[in-house]
Amino acid sequence: MSIKNQQNQFEGQGGTEQQSFLEKYQNIIVGVVVGILVIVIGVLAYQNLYLKPRNTEAINAIYAAEQQFEKDSFENALLSPGAGNMGFLDIIDEYSGTPTANLAKYYAGVSYMKLGKFEVAISYLEEFAADGNITPITKYGLLGDAYSELGDFAKAKSFYKKAGNTGDNTYLTPYYLKKLGMLHERDQEYKEALAAYKEIKEKYPESPDGYGIEKYISNIEFKDSVN
Repeated sequence: MSIKNQQNQFEGQGGTEQQSFLEKYQNIIVGVVVGILVIVIGVLAYQNLYLKPRNTEAINAIYAAEQQFEKDSFENALLSPGAGNMGFLDIIDEYSGTPTANLAKYYAGVSYMKLGKFEVAISYLEEFAADGNITPITKYGLLGDAYSELGDFAKAKSFYKKAGNTGDNTYLTPYYLKKLGMLHERDQEYKEALAAYKEIKEKYPESPDGYGIEKYISNIEFKDSVN
């Protein structure tokens, strides 16, 4: 048999095997594709026909609670803004899964912080899904504050560090870096404290926390030299 005939025979066998494979698994392949399409269509339908309208309702419903929050009436904002309106806790339960319910978790966390209920505040802040450039910094910073108030300084430092390393905001980032440095200094972790202070000096010298940061650095360097 010539080389050409052998090649044609080989290609013929390969084509037959490929065709046999497709015939054998055709139903499975079609089923998988249809399944994926059903999922995609279902997700889009859920978002457009269910989630968006419910979120519009939630936006209208949260308005009264936000007004109470702005007045520092945190108890009312959480539970009963008045005139039969929903508080943040009702919004979270009633409109679960919507962006507005997620925002209500942030409001609830801050409200409980202001009321001195730090453990409850932590539970809501941890559930809050933060995105963008600012809210993740704020979330981690508030968690650092809550754990600091509870005396858990190890966790407080962990969250202040996250706040300082998440995003890059001229005011918030150095604010939490300074808190991180102060806790390290409190625990006599001078190397870590100095690193936090120097980062403020190098990256955010004109921020509110950048002014006067040199005295914190000098204080640490003096303590380090004495020890």
